[in-house]
Amino acid sequence: MSLKMMNRTTKITGLFNIRYPLVQGGMVWCSGWRLAAAVSNCGGLGLLGAGSMHPDTLQEHLQKLKAATSRPFGVNVPLFYPEIGAIMDIIAAAQTPVVFTSAGSPKTWTGWLHQRGIVVAHVVSSALFAVKCEQAGVDAVVAEGFEAGGHNGREETTTMALIPAVRRATALPLLAAGGIGSGRAMLAAIALGADGVQIGSRFAISQESSAHPAFKDMVIKSGEGATMLALKKLSPVRLLRNEFFAQVSAAEKQGASEPELATLLGKGRAKLGMFDGDLVNGELEIGQVAALFDDVPTVSDIMSAILSEYETARCEMNNLSL
Repeated sequence: MSLKMMNRTTKITGLFNIRYPLVQGGMVWCSGWRLAAAVSNCGGLGLLGAGSMHPDTLQEHLQKLKAATSRPFGVNVPLFYPEIGAIMDIIAAAQTPVVFTSAGSPKTWTGWLHQRGIVVAHVVSSALFAVKCEQAGVDAVVAEGFEAGGHNGREETTTMALIPAVRRATALPLLAAGGIGSGRAMLAAIALGADGVQIGSRFAISQESSAHPAFKDMVIKSGEGATMLALKKLSPVRLLRNEFFAQVSAAEKQGASEPELATLLGKGRAKLGMFDGDLVNGELEIGQVAALFDDVPTVSDIMSAILSEYETARCEMNNLSL
């Protein structure tokens, strides 16, 4: 991974004190300590996905993560989390260097985290919210496009349209997310104005991911068009098509109300599918880019492939004349 261009300090590498401008998404039921440690040890920024962890579980994962890597790491925290105060206290007590927040106002916790010396990035789906992040004092923004897996922006703006819009709206360090799973996609995002990338789905289907093997197998057997957005009346989420998705789709076509959809969703659907491996009744969150995956490699192999392909594509672009 000794890539000349990648070895220079950038806005992202300098901010997070990492080698490469590449962050692993903090995905529920996928991003445990093994995945985060592996990414950090390879020169990226590994994130724990606190959205699927009770406070005691997060504390355990932080302890194991700190024992497994001496490099910077972070925690992704959805701000609607019901035990948010306890989660933040644990993060601060563990001297976590970076926190990525999402699904809520960055004003709520950014100042509190800064007072404890923690770098803050916030996930947005529009240029408008990127500006609000800058006003709230965050250190970086993650602009996540419509292609992304899991919970998605209501604007349905694709990554290719979103990144230049956010770049024009703010000078904050900018990570691109959504539909990025290769070195060529990474180069494209940087060409559009991003300073680095956040990658989720490719790491969700890695050996170190805590997702169930049956879920990983279903993802690599899926093809183009295998994911769709659902539950738009609640919170848009991109899912693999399965029996649960078919039930949601039928209910939405029949005009189901928000409470009716909430009842159908119930509790623990994502855990049931992604962690427990129930491919029929579970909620199976993954991005559109998963259609390109046909294996379950190690994090080290993923990082090497992405960075090598990035460098190859960059050299090709340097030789291109119009």
